[in-house]
Amino acid sequence: MKKLLFQFDTDSNPSSFDTVVAYDGGADHVIPHGGLTPDNISSLVEGTIFTRAPKDKKNTAIFVGGSNMIAGQELFIAVQNLFFPGFQVSVMLDSNGSNTTAAAAVAKIATSCSLADKKVVVLGGTGPVGQRAAAMFAQEGAKVSITSRHIFAAEKACFAMQDRFGVDLTPIEATDCDARGEAIKGANIVFATGAAGIELLKTEHWENNPTLEVLADANATPPLGIGGTDVLDKGITRHNKIVWGAIGFGALKLVLHRACIAKLFDDNKQIFDAELIFKLAKEMA
Repeated sequence: MKKLLFQFDTDSNPSSFDTVVAYDGGADHVIPHGGLTPDNISSLVEGTIFTRAPKDKKNTAIFVGGSNMIAGQELFIAVQNLFFPGFQVSVMLDSNGSNTTAAAAVAKIATSCSLADKKVVVLGGTGPVGQRAAAMFAQEGAKVSITSRHIFAAEKACFAMQDRFGVDLTPIEATDCDARGEAIKGANIVFATGAAGIELLKTEHWENNPTLEVLADANATPPLGIGGTDVLDKGITRHNKIVWGAIGFGALKLVLHRACIAKLFDDNKQIFDAELIFKLAKEMA
């Protein structure tokens, strides 16, 4: 029986990246749908849960994606609300690649140093990857801060992660590189998750930081988020700090994404959100 993955995207044009990884993850057919909201998915979900016998439902799964994590999370919940005993399929949430990217980065950083009681600063952390990574660090026992150019945005992100994961994060307003350099004083780990092509730190802001152990940068578009690093850095040492570039931990992200897709077809009751994806990332790292 064919393994069918229905790609539910909140954007009008479903992500081609997610489609390719879905095939690489073992789906026989990927059926993308764009522009989905909680209000227009009922017939699509019903089509996935009513068409196959109980023993065969494991061969149908749903992937929720798109560029907007909040919209994706709402859609993810709405899909599950349409399930009932005996009629459900496995479902995964990875809007903007946020769960798999954050999980891969944090898992790789954890191979470079322990996370418990470490001071972590997530630069430009108000986006999907930054928020989810901050929550994962906190769940591992780290003391985590999120920076933003606007304190309101940082506070909003911290409140959202407290509501979703029950973690306490600290918001920091940092409007430029110098301010971010001040924000990372005393930090042990820095993870840059700002917008593509925006430099958040210059080399001078981190190279002589005596407490800093690990830096990671999720940005692969020049200029990089952390000056003086390279997108290919794979746990190498620079200025006595361990550095992970976007491609350096990106290999794990892709392997992790494919592995999650494959596991969706193990049975019809898999629910892949941040917690389960991060658990798998730690095992794979």
